[in-house]
Parts: sequence; C-alpha cells; structure tokens
Amino acid sequence: MTLPLSVAIISFNEEKKIEDCLKSVWWADEKIVVDSNSVDRTREVAKREGAKVIKRDWQGYIDQKNFALESCRNEWVLSIDADERVSRKLYEEISQVLGKPSADGYSMPRKVFYINRWIEHCGWYPANKVRLVRKSKAKWGGVDPHDSLLVDGKVEKLKGDIYHLSFDSIHDHFKTIDSFTKVGAEEAFKMGKRANMLDITVRPCFTFVKMYFLKLGFLDGIPGLIICLLSAFHTFTKYQRLYFLAEHGR
Repeated sequence: MTLPLSVAIISFNEEKKIEDCLKSVWWADEKIVVDSNSVDRTREVAKREGAKVIKRDWQGYIDQKNFALESCRNEWVLSIDADERVSRKLYEEISQVLGKPSADGYSMPRKVFYINRWIEHCGWYPANKVRLVRKSKAKWGGVDPHDSLLVDGKVEKLKGDIYHLSFDSIHDHFKTIDSFTKVGAEEAFKMGKRANMLDITVRPCFTFVKMYFLKLGFLDGIPGLIICLLSAFHTFTKYQRLYFLAEHGR
C-alpha cells in the first residue's frame, strides 16, 4: 500500500545510487527527481523506478531543493538525497504519523556508512535532520552548501534512521571537501565574512579536538580518526580559501 506522500530528490550523476534510494521509498505515491543535467544514466534509472524526472540547470543546493519541494503534488513531502536510504523502522514511523500527524515537520537521525562500517560518534550520529514536512509550512534555507529544511510550526523527532552512504572512498571524500569548501568560502565572502591567520590555524585544531575527543570519535576506530582529520582539513581549506578571496579576489 502506498502512502499519500511525495519524495523529493535532487541528483547529478547518481546512476550508481539512485536506484537503491528510490527502492527504499517504494511506498511513496509520488517520487520527484530534479536532475541537474547528469551525463550518466541517472534520469533513465530514476524513470525506470517510477520517478517523475525534471531536468533543470544547477542553481545551488538551496534553490534546487526548494524547486524539488515545490514540484511535489502532495502536502506531505520527504526530502532525501540520492545517496540516502530510508530504513524499515523509519518507514513504519512515517506511515503512523501520516495517519494522525501531530506536528508540521519531523526530524530523524541520519546514520553514515564510512569505510565499511557504521559511524556511531564523531558528531555524525545521530545528527538529526528535518526531512518530513508539510509542504505549505516548509522551505529550504541556510547558506550553500550547508542547507537545512526550515519549518514554520511544530517539529517532532522520529527514531528511525536515514542511512547515508556518503563517500565511496577517501578520494571521494577529498573531492567533496574541495567542492564544498569552494562554495562555502565564496558564499561567506559574499556575506561580508573574512578570515585571519587564527581562523586558519586554530579552528582546524579545535574541529579535530571536538570531534575526536569531545564527540568520542576515537570510539569509531581508524575510520573515526580519518573522519576527524579530514573534517579538520575541511575547516582549514574553507578558511584559507576565504582568506585568499579577501587578499587576491580568488
């Protein structure tokens, strides 16, 4: 039995992941995929899995996700990424709350699979994300690439996980850092923010200490150590890029 729910997904070259993503939400009566000109088989695979595919030029994370949200016909919308999967427990909770909703939005824990294991610490879990919303009460906001789904109303927590298959390899993680820090630094620069040497030197160290010790990243073994080190590198790269934007305009 399908649920009166739309699932909104944005995609770009996700042919390897979009199929399993859509299979995990087979029970939704509408699946919308907004694709930003993929050059692989993403759109073909999505259509085969019953999704309505809309081809649209990339306008940034927030703009693209708001377009996907507004393209849904149902009042209740679940927004997920192509590299995410909805767990059985989360599906059961969603089916219950849609029968008698008590809020305008619902958050849920996201669990990341990284280097062949589920990550339980590092600040990566539970990392609750608002993803199930009344369309009329919600809008994506934040600063690219760090978007968030904002709800004009009451938000409650669900317990079922969204599974996040974030990176295929450490190399893939580095590519994401390069992409996200470039966008993040440029957006911060447009907002008038600037960086100094303390930002470049102290903030990365603080990021590592917070994630590895305070957020118990060491309990996740070698993968936890890699996550914390690369997160510190992410912070360093973002602020050095912001610094050089101010110094050289590039």
